[in-house]
Amino acid sequence: MTETIQTTSGSWRDSLLRRLAELRQREGQVFLVLALVIGALTGLAVVAFILLTERMGMRLYPAGGAPWRRLLFPVVGSLGIGYLLSRYFPNARGSGVPQTKAALFARGGRITLRTVLGKFFCTSATLASGIPLGREGPSVQVGAGIGSVLGRFLGLSTEQVKKLIPVGAAAAIAAAFNTPLAAVLFSLEEITGDLYAPVMGAVVLASATAWMVLRVSLGNHPLFKVPQYQLVHPAEFAVYAVLGVAGGAVSAVFTRLLLGIRARFLRFPLKTVWFQPVAGGLLVGLMGWFVPQVMGVGYGYVGDALNGNMAFRMMLLLVVLKLVAVTTSYASGNAGGIFGPSLFIGAMLGGSVGTVAHHFFPAHTAMPGAYAIVGMGAVFAGVVRAPMTSVLMIFEMTQDYAVIVPLMIANLVSLFIASRLQHEPIYEALAVQDGIHLPTAETRQRYGQRQVMTVMQTASESLPAELTVREALKRARSSGVRTWLLTDQRGVIGVINLAWLEGELEEGADKKLGDLVDAQVFPHIHADHGLDLALERMGANQIEILPVVNRADVHQLEGIVTLQDVLNAYGVSRA
Repeated sequence: MTETIQTTSGSWRDSLLRRLAELRQREGQVFLVLALVIGALTGLAVVAFILLTERMGMRLYPAGGAPWRRLLFPVVGSLGIGYLLSRYFPNARGSGVPQTKAALFARGGRITLRTVLGKFFCTSATLASGIPLGREGPSVQVGAGIGSVLGRFLGLSTEQVKKLIPVGAAAAIAAAFNTPLAAVLFSLEEITGDLYAPVMGAVVLASATAWMVLRVSLGNHPLFKVPQYQLVHPAEFAVYAVLGVAGGAVSAVFTRLLLGIRARFLRFPLKTVWFQPVAGGLLVGLMGWFVPQVMGVGYGYVGDALNGNMAFRMMLLLVVLKLVAVTTSYASGNAGGIFGPSLFIGAMLGGSVGTVAHHFFPAHTAMPGAYAIVGMGAVFAGVVRAPMTSVLMIFEMTQDYAVIVPLMIANLVSLFIASRLQHEPIYEALAVQDGIHLPTAETRQRYGQRQVMTVMQTASESLPAELTVREALKRARSSGVRTWLLTDQRGVIGVINLAWLEGELEEGADKKLGDLVDAQVFPHIHADHGLDLALERMGANQIEILPVVNRADVHQLEGIVTLQDVLNAYGVSRA
């Protein structure tokens, strides 16, 4: 009997391995089928996300519930989730979009099943407890993770697994916002950075599949129900331009505040990471005690603003309170995204501007709800830096085509103002804070040209960060090189040369080298960068060696490139 069972088990395993081998040989043929499966699974995951957060939230905050609930549950929830994120799911923190882009460009398309499960359950608990973050960004990482897990399970090549990342991301946005067209554009515009990416067919297929799953499961309902928009007078376009200016300014404040607060939290000792989310939970609880509208995603209140059912003072107050609550909650380490909050803040800002405009020019302006619609797109475009996705998303959410032109005006102005006040986009800046350097569009276009990986070599000499300036200078003068890498337990943290050491000797000979450099910002290069960029950075920093570091971890040394290596590659010899 035992032998029969073992024989059956062995034959089943052999059969499965043969099937997987056949799939590897027909990767292109199964890719579209896999896109269908990813779309369906991601759609089901997002539906579960929506139902779980709403039902948990209703239990924790029943209608007419005591005010103490609004103080207690955000604190307890953020404390529990902080521990889980720190102890079991470290890659499930934050929004999910930067992590998804890091998986695509720096981790070979790898998102683990543990991260997918952790993102789903931790974000659900976070949002249900009243923390005012969004579910759409986490849904992107969950959808991309589903694609990554399935691709690796089927034994697809790394390049094919990476192609499944934008497929899962599009499916997630389509189901989360009920916007299949905007989901395709977002995946290509923001995740891959290429509107002509060869995965467009699979992205469209997954988006449509996830959207159908959503409609079958929860019905055919737009995210927001709004009255029909009408342009009252051509002079309104000037008001929408003003709204764009306000949206760009608020977007820049949002981004700068979030990055600044997060930078402070990142400076705290690692042993406090599990406790840090409580700062966001406590602040939200205190605000929620007095202003309950601050808590949660708040799409119901957005609907009130879009339909002109919210007072001017409340909308203006919520712009400020929500901005502070969201940035603190995110920066302190809670799991959740910034899509939903940016739409909320934009709706309240637009409603406020619209109320003022309609008060002074009632015969020439629409009701405040129309401006709330446009405000959502303006702030979203300014924060996420995806203007075309913003236009299409608001159109699909409201199902009102007449709002397109005002949206385009406000989005363009908002994007211009936000990019001038805050040069680095928020997702790239968040990745850099985590030591992840995503490739720019220019870098991706240089693939196939002369790259650092063709000439880099193994690092030979380095100086430990624990050395004092005096000790380092003594060792450096006896060395045959003039530039050294500075390392600590994390890996490489800086590059120094003899002239720098001699200059620091006058300031403080007994200072440790690690205290004199910025471990997050130091001269470096990536293996896929061009040799011309390596030469440029050497000249700018007056050094002859550059560390080649990993995109997923700026401290992980992959090798070095020297000035002589670069010159040899171009056929130039030094006299």
